[in-house]
Amino acid sequence: MSSDILNRLAIDKTHTTVTRSSGSSWKRRGIAAVLVAVAVIGAVFLSCNRAVTVDTATVSLFYPTQSFTLLNASGYVVAQRKASVSSKITGRLEWLGVTEGSRVTAGQVIARLENKDLEAAVKQLEAVVTNSRALREQARAESIEAEKSFQRQKQLLASGIISQADFDSADARLKRAIAAANSAEAGIAVATAALQGGNVSNDYSLIRAPFDAVVLTKNADVGDIITPLGAAANAKAAVVTIADPASLEIEADVSESNLSQITQGQPCEITLDSLPGTRLRGILQTIVPTADRSKASVMVKVRFMDKEPRIFPEMSAKVAFLQHEAHTGDTVARLVVTPTAVTTRNGISGLFLVDGSKVRFVPVTVGGKLGDLIEVTGVKSGDKVVVKPLASLVDSSRISAPEKK
Repeated sequence: MSSDILNRLAIDKTHTTVTRSSGSSWKRRGIAAVLVAVAVIGAVFLSCNRAVTVDTATVSLFYPTQSFTLLNASGYVVAQRKASVSSKITGRLEWLGVTEGSRVTAGQVIARLENKDLEAAVKQLEAVVTNSRALREQARAESIEAEKSFQRQKQLLASGIISQADFDSADARLKRAIAAANSAEAGIAVATAALQGGNVSNDYSLIRAPFDAVVLTKNADVGDIITPLGAAANAKAAVVTIADPASLEIEADVSESNLSQITQGQPCEITLDSLPGTRLRGILQTIVPTADRSKASVMVKVRFMDKEPRIFPEMSAKVAFLQHEAHTGDTVARLVVTPTAVTTRNGISGLFLVDGSKVRFVPVTVGGKLGDLIEVTGVKSGDKVVVKPLASLVDSSRISAPEKK
């Protein structure tokens, strides 16, 4: 009986081993499942945060006139009517009424030389004219009195009261009076001509603008000696240099090989470095009929159709020779981008805008094609966008763009 009891109390090693073995297996399976889950989560996380390599393009400004431009040339703004204004006489500059940038009209006095001696000479000549007129009046009075005396003497001679000698004396007196009157008239003409000469000489001391213009440079100051030839030591030949703004044209060189693409009267579009973003209408005014053998080019002159007060001589300019005249809308800049950059997300057209190391989806309005590009609105010039975005690319995706050489 006691041995049965002892057998019951004994531990069943076989059952214990199986139980322990089953528990270890479940633990291993749990750990493996956890590791797999962590690996999957890590893979998904790494996949979501991995930088996508993309190509980029830049949103740029495009003028429709670029699509029908035949030829481009560069040159400079040149005044076709320009003058160095001086005096016809030598004298000291007493007054200068203009400076750089001043606008003057034709005939306007812009400077004056010392002219007191000339003014005194004019006054003297005016007195001579006055005296000559007085002498003319005196001669006229004498001729009238001589005429009356002659008529009386003629009647008395017919009545036999006076002798022929007395009549001849009256006749001679009348002729002298008429001659004196004629001499007085001639004296007035001489004095008047002398006065005109004096006025002209005096007017030479007043330096006037020869045409409507703007002052480019001031070449002399008050106190300088002005002489027509500028040969004297320290003398100045020109007081100011002026140019007519209405005569401004662009002088550009066109290669001989491209000469067949341009014709006189052809519409042009002008841009200047000093006025970025401004496009002015022009017309091909002149093709100078001579070539520069050293450059194998021909000079052309393009006239401005649009007036702009901020254009000055010697400014650099670019000229586009057009196939046809530009319309109003053709001179307005458009935002364009390569068509492959435009994509659709959830039925909305847009661009993936590069924002640092990520992208941002920006809805845009798509317009017409301009050459190889397409017009868009909703972005700005200079923005970088993704070209040919992948379907997996989403808002805030990380990207890497290779540097363009």
